[in-house]
Amino acid sequence: MSGLGLLLTDGLKQQNQNVAHADQEKLVHFVELLNKWNKVYNLTSIRNPEEIIRLHLLDSLIMLPYFQSGIKRVLDVGTGGGIPGIPLAICLPDIQFVLLDARGKKIRFIQTVIAQLGLKNVTAVHSRVEEFQVGPEERFDRIISRAFASLNDMLMFCQHLCNKNGGKFLAMKGQIPEEEIAQLPEGFRIEEINELKVSGLNAQRHLIQITFS
Repeated sequence: MSGLGLLLTDGLKQQNQNVAHADQEKLVHFVELLNKWNKVYNLTSIRNPEEIIRLHLLDSLIMLPYFQSGIKRVLDVGTGGGIPGIPLAICLPDIQFVLLDARGKKIRFIQTVIAQLGLKNVTAVHSRVEEFQVGPEERFDRIISRAFASLNDMLMFCQHLCNKNGGKFLAMKGQIPEEEIAQLPEGFRIEEINELKVSGLNAQRHLIQITFS
């Protein structure tokens, strides 16, 4: 196993997570692709592949327990270089993921990742989220964002895409955004706030789970 593979395996162990070896190989391949394309397309400010493992991959995979059975469709808004959508999709092959971003170069990268990793459950969409439309039967069970926008903006821009029956918004944040929570728009409520313990990361990480009220 490569050094990156060992780093990933160790991090997953510290997070008490079991990921199949074949999926770990795909995850490492994704990191290698991200590192390669990053030199030209500026997909992430993180330039070191070991740091990509720590700051992007493990940070994404810590979300796995929040995608329980019954979830069929997930939207990753402002996915950038495919974080957290690609790592989650690799480990959750029975869930359909749509990765959306307004920047064409990032979508082109994701399309390359989909092809090279043979991901059958990922679709890349080049669009602004407020202009993206789906039919009622295609609305998403979970809408996830990582450093995409304020809670208010996320909810207002994405509400037309979320399944009104049991759908949730999952916002990955650093510290608990008390001011944003206080300004939550009408029609929504905080269901739960979860502290996330990411291996090798000293900074605070929280998941804000929001539903329709």
